[in-house]
Amino acid sequence: MLKRKITKALIEWKNEENKQCLLVRGARQVGKTYIIEQFCKENYESYIYINFELSPTLKDIFNGDLDANTLIMKLEVTFPDIEIKPGKTVLFLDEIQSCPNARVALKSFAMDKRIDVIASGSLLGLYYKEITSYPVGYEKIIDMYPLDFEEFLWAVGIKENLISKMKKCFENKTPIDEYILAQLNKQFRMFLIVGGMPRIVDEYVKEKSLGKVMNLQKSMIEDYKLDVVKYAETSIRQKVLNTFDSIPSQLSKKNKKFSYVNILGESNIGERKYSSSIEWLKNAGIINYCYNLTEPAAPLKANLRLDCFKIYVRDTGLLMSMYEEGIQKDILDDKLYINEGAILENVCAEEIQTRYNNIMYYEKKSQLEIDFILNIDGVVTAIEVKSGNNKQSKSLNSIVNNYRTVSRYIKLEKDTNIYVDNLGIEHYPLFMIMFI
Repeated sequence: MLKRKITKALIEWKNEENKQCLLVRGARQVGKTYIIEQFCKENYESYIYINFELSPTLKDIFNGDLDANTLIMKLEVTFPDIEIKPGKTVLFLDEIQSCPNARVALKSFAMDKRIDVIASGSLLGLYYKEITSYPVGYEKIIDMYPLDFEEFLWAVGIKENLISKMKKCFENKTPIDEYILAQLNKQFRMFLIVGGMPRIVDEYVKEKSLGKVMNLQKSMIEDYKLDVVKYAETSIRQKVLNTFDSIPSQLSKKNKKFSYVNILGESNIGERKYSSSIEWLKNAGIINYCYNLTEPAAPLKANLRLDCFKIYVRDTGLLMSMYEEGIQKDILDDKLYINEGAILENVCAEEIQTRYNNIMYYEKKSQLEIDFILNIDGVVTAIEVKSGNNKQSKSLNSIVNNYRTVSRYIKLEKDTNIYVDNLGIEHYPLFMIMFI
């Protein structure tokens, strides 16, 4: 069983005194069902599971009156072998996007408080028009992502006390033992290839076969495309597929700003035609947006440019599988140069998304670009991700010298240990993005 950080959030939710219903969002195959089922079985005396896609007839429970008494009586009739015990029973509503009335009913369950309710969904953003009344104030929403690098390290057997020591080195800005540094760099390269989708990580841990890993990744990409065909409106279906297929080439450009022209290489393609297809991928949990800032100044959200952004795939392993074959071997052999910047930026965006509401960057007139800007504990921080052997940081140096709104500077790079240079720029190995 893969250890996941979200389990702690589930336990904290269960222990809340006046808890709301819990809604867990995430892309397909990030492990929502497995983790929630394990949590329910281990923390409650009785447990009712409904998957609205596998058992569509059970949607009828949520037809008609949606008051708690009626709903609980319907559950008792439907599941006669399961005793509903106030405070000791949990109801798990899986793929709730397929039953909009069940989403409405969360308010009744939350007000009644006899049973705890957890819902999960993969395509929630695509069904918002079908929900007659959102249970605002009665549901707590948390997002679930693929495994981050720390969870990947747990999966491959790296002890938590070693990770804690590495975190202290990060916090104290002290160098890491060179042997340990080399081993963690090796694991990070493997993480780039395998990614964080639970089924794929589990396969890698058990079999250590990259061939099987890559086959599973390609299969998962095809599953995502089938979801587009199944769930996207006919008018945007092909546009969504074209947009998705264009992401690797979009990220391989020197200027990684998303360009509608680059979807098919046609000059007449614009935002009006393709913006809904990008939003579909975002709502399905497949991509991350990284917005440009007008200025790298707090509050950062006030400076977002919603019309200027980069797009990253939410799982870097899946992005790798979208490139040509052989790129995985180049990563292992440390010989990748052309697309490495795109891949390293993608994995950093993936890690940032698990801990921050927005991913942001700063670019000015194509002359100055900082890969990521974050507000870390009230400090505006510029982060540069460096691939290859080019150690120059013209953009980061310019930020240090010319932007007083930025107070901290971080450079993540290959083949380095931890140190702080004479400009105050903190240098870390790439894998330490997991501590930011």
